[in-house]
Formats: sequence, C-alpha cells, structure tokens
Amino acid sequence: MSTRSATAPSTQAAPSPSGGAPRRLGSLGPVGLVLAGGVSVQFGGALAVTLMPRAGALGVVTLRLIAAAVVLLLVCRPKFRGHSRTDWGTVIVFGIAMGAMNGLFYEAVARIPLGPAVTLEVLGPLALSVLASRRAVNAIWACLALAGVFLLGGGGFSDLDPIGVAFALGAGAMWAAYIVFSARTGRRFPQADGLALAMAVAALLFLPLGIAEAGSRLLDPTTVALGSAVALLSSVLPYTLELLALRRLPASTFAILMSLEPAIAATAGFLILGQALSAAQAAAIALVIAASIGAVRTQVGRSKVPVRAPEA
Repeated sequence: MSTRSATAPSTQAAPSPSGGAPRRLGSLGPVGLVLAGGVSVQFGGALAVTLMPRAGALGVVTLRLIAAAVVLLLVCRPKFRGHSRTDWGTVIVFGIAMGAMNGLFYEAVARIPLGPAVTLEVLGPLALSVLASRRAVNAIWACLALAGVFLLGGGGFSDLDPIGVAFALGAGAMWAAYIVFSARTGRRFPQADGLALAMAVAALLFLPLGIAEAGSRLLDPTTVALGSAVALLSSVLPYTLELLALRRLPASTFAILMSLEPAIAATAGFLILGQALSAAQAAAIALVIAASIGAVRTQVGRSKVPVRAPEA
C-alpha cells in the first residue's frame, strides 16, 4: 500500500524492538531508509494482491490491520486510561480514516494495476497540500496532476475499471483525512501511542467485514502467515524506517522522496504481478510525481509536511 500519510511530529520516536536494530538500519543513511521503506510498502502491496484470491480484498485488509495492530500495541504499550473524550474521539476518527483508506485502496488494486492505483491515491494528499499552501504557483502543480489523471484514464478511463478508479480516488480522500487526524492524534498522544490505538480501532471495525467476505479462510495458517507478511512489509517495517530517517532528514526532503511512490508501485506491479504500463500511463505517473514534488517544494520551511500513512 499505500499505500497512505501521517504527519510526523518531532516529538515522535521510532518504536524500536531492540537497541541494536535501529543502529544497524541507520547505516543505510536517511535517504536509503526512506527508499527502503517505499520499496517495502509497494512490494507489500503487490504481495497483498497475490493474497486476494485466498481471502478477498476485505479479508486481506483485516489480516493486515490485525497483525499491524498487535505488533504496534506490543511495541508501544499505550495507556488506555487518562484520556479525555476528545482524545478518544480523535483517535477513533483517525482509526476510521485509516481503515477506510486501506479498504478502499485494496478494493482498487483488486481491479486496476498497482501503479495507476497509487498514482490516483496520491492525488488526495497532493490536493490537501495545494489547498493548504494557498499559493498561486500551486495552480501549476494542480494542472500537472490533472494532466496526469487525464493521460492515465486515456481521456475517459476506458482502459481502467471505473469502479477501481473510484475506489482509488476514495482512498486518496481518506489519505488526506488521515493526514489531518494523524496530526491531531500526534498532539494528544505521546510518541506512537495514538497510532497503535488507531490501528486497533481500524482492525476492530474491519473484522466483521473481513469475516463476512472471507469467513473461515481468515483462519487458514498460510493465509494468516501471508497476511502477517503484508502487515510487516506495508506497516511495521516502513514506519520504523521512516521515523529513523526523519531524525536526520528534513521533512521537505522526505516528502519529495515519498513523491516517488507511484514509480516504485509501478515497478513492484511489473516485477511481482506482471502489470506492464503503456507509454501514456508511464507519462501520467511522471506528471503526477512532478506535481507532487513541485507542491512539496513550495512548502519548504513549513513545520509539517505530509508523510506516509503506515498502511495496514
């Protein structure tokens, strides 16, 4: 997955299961850590697509959310007491946005190739960035992104399943909501406690949907193992890598690197799923990446820049 963007406040620290692991990972360098996280997320998304025939899109999302929630709760050990109603309301909405973002994205990649799906999803945080900046130059980035969408759809999305396109755009909208409520949650909960609690909320909300679609298949050992691998690749590992990177990398540079996600997704789709892109689709992805990088560069100096959602 995305897929998916959190705001990484400077007060957050990477959850480290062991003292030596962060030091070993840190030897990659901050840029290497970000790129490794991006590769992990998108190849995890490709693995999730191969798992869908076994458990369905909603079943895969459920397995991923549950596994990620268990890991984060064990690592972060958040306190359940001492929070106000507003705190819990914020984390619940955060969890709803997270679950909806993942569910919509997985429904999208069940219908359209991974590269175009991530490209369409990126439009959500891109639109949020453009609107939040309120600078005239961002009209250029918006036009570039729209040109990319037009190319991606071949003038009418005749080459892509329109339902899949709608799911991807919906995932993008939820990604934008995720950014907003991630920031609010980060201000109300220490370190990654709010993320762990929100992931648990998302997992609980999706459990009935996963059971309805996959039933007893969710208990199949192979399916559970693959679902756990997806959670590790798409949530736990990239989140840790990115938090380590943000200790030494400016948020603006980080966000520019994150703009390469559609290209990484297209590569993963080609290598793992055999999803080749047409020349027009490749050009569309390049335009959206350029728009994302341009929008980020106009916000250099701002205190918070959209970062990836730890996609379940």
